[in-house]
Amino acid sequence: MSSLPLLSLLILAPWLGALVLTLMGNAGAKASRGVTLLFSLSTLALGLAALSGFDPAATGPQFSESHTWIRALNVRYHLGLDGMSLLLVLLTGIVSPLALLSGWKNERDVHLFGALFLLLQGAALGVFLALDFFPWFLFWELSLVPAYFLIRLWGGPGGTAAAYQFVIYTIGGSAFMLLGFAALFAATGTMDFRELAALAADGRLARLLPGAAGTAIFFGVLLGLAVKVPLFPFHTWLPSAYAEAPAGVTMFLTAIMSKMGVYGFLRILWPIFPAQLHAAAPVLMWLALGGIVFGAWAAMRQTDLKRMMGYSSINHLGYCLLALFAVAHATGRDGLSSEAAGAALAGTLLQMFNHGLSAAALFFALGIIEERSGGKRGIADFGGLRTAAPVFAGLCGIAMFSSIGLPGLNGFVGEFLIFRGAWGLAPLPTAVATLGLLGTALFLLTFWQRVFHGPAKGATVGFADVAGRERLVLSLLAALMLLFGVLPGLLTPLINPLVTAWAGHLTLP
Repeated sequence: MSSLPLLSLLILAPWLGALVLTLMGNAGAKASRGVTLLFSLSTLALGLAALSGFDPAATGPQFSESHTWIRALNVRYHLGLDGMSLLLVLLTGIVSPLALLSGWKNERDVHLFGALFLLLQGAALGVFLALDFFPWFLFWELSLVPAYFLIRLWGGPGGTAAAYQFVIYTIGGSAFMLLGFAALFAATGTMDFRELAALAADGRLARLLPGAAGTAIFFGVLLGLAVKVPLFPFHTWLPSAYAEAPAGVTMFLTAIMSKMGVYGFLRILWPIFPAQLHAAAPVLMWLALGGIVFGAWAAMRQTDLKRMMGYSSINHLGYCLLALFAVAHATGRDGLSSEAAGAALAGTLLQMFNHGLSAAALFFALGIIEERSGGKRGIADFGGLRTAAPVFAGLCGIAMFSSIGLPGLNGFVGEFLIFRGAWGLAPLPTAVATLGLLGTALFLLTFWQRVFHGPAKGATVGFADVAGRERLVLSLLAALMLLFGVLPGLLTPLINPLVTAWAGHLTLP
């Protein structure tokens, strides 16, 4: 659509910032913070530029860039932007600068922290924009390196163990995914996502990879994506990583990196392996239910506030996977309702975006609580916080009720569409999933009651209310949660063409 390398600039701008910080060395904490924030904001600026030139009626990739990279392997540097990608680029542009503001007072190796964070930000953007598996996988793996060091070097007492567990799980899953795509390339001669989707749509891919071969490749790719989301039971790395990482890194992990896995399901598994996904969907739906129900009820048993919110993320992302697997299970069925499928898919895309805002706000709030209390984050360490910090309580309450799915806030929209669509496609699993809604309400309201109400006690005594930077971040996120809760139509033009196209072609090759 455009000859300007806008998408390359999106990826390279944060990496240029990382290079600048490296060259600056120990130039001073204030200068390093300013440079990091400036280059991080480039994503939002360029994302808004892409939004201004984006054609909502188009279903194919826009602002495409395609260049031959490794001719012998038919590898191309191929980037493209559709509504789903743009939604996640904008989410990255919003959350990343706010995550940096969460650790604004950090004085230890500020330039190194900023460089690693910008490397992570650029790699995540590459995942959302690459349309050839080779560069996509490079971005996917590159995101692990800075995330590992950010958790290990700036994390809590268990940061080293949590970082190792995170990397081992993710690299283990990625190894199976790489093997799967190597076999796919050997059979087809291409690693371009759109070309592979076209082969799958007309049945040629099934003829090239009949029976067990196609199934084995599918499960290899599935495993790599399942670890990233994570899909139950590959979730065990997440609570520790989220609890031990510094607040800003946890904000990025839950808001952006977890969406990389869901994005992979929609970008890769959905169009390239429709028959295999259809066959596996009954089992995968129940695994998604494991994350929904187990995530919510496990959160109720936590005394560490960050681990509680970590399990909450497993629960909320489970709804996205339930919707996707319900549609995949119904694909090819006589009498399949395209309206129900469209609602489920639209809900998935909106939930990805909206969960990123509410989860980032909650982890930012927990970072404030931990910083004010000298590192305490046990639910029994607090009480009466609403009286001590009423503004903080109000802003945190908006994020909490958004996570519960209160109508009028952004969290309601995606969950409502997911349940509206999934109920018409898979009623029994959807009915079971309501136990997750009940569990979410119980543990979040318990958190609200015990931490913010009652007499002041423990670390609440002397707790200062938010002001300046902290109030700005929470207010911006709260405003967005209110805005997209009341006016979800601001987002739907980006995804409606995709959803219509997907829901209109629910057939098996």
